[in-house]
Amino acid sequence: MFVMELSYTAPIEAVEDLMDAHISWLDGYYASGIFLASGRKVPRDGGVILAGGVSRAEIEKIAAEDPFTVAGVCAYRITEFIATKTSADLSTVRESPLA
Repeated sequence: MFVMELSYTAPIEAVEDLMDAHISWLDGYYASGIFLASGRKVPRDGGVILAGGVSRAEIEKIAAEDPFTVAGVCAYRITEFIATKTSADLSTVRESPLA
């Protein structure tokens, strides 16, 4: 599983101009089952996406396709972790640690 942390690198007005395209991009990955949760950080200097079911290379490609990334208004920090414990609602994405 991945924590995708976005940090804005441009004024919020530039981010807002791309919000509709960003939301469409999010919707596509929610529909595919890759994105599990997302939202704005507080304070509003970026966002966070939880994603799973793909490789590190695939998640980096997905982040590179974000309209925010393409326009240069955000930078991603991607952290991979093994979700060994989850809520019941996320039980389908639980993972086993590698030996």
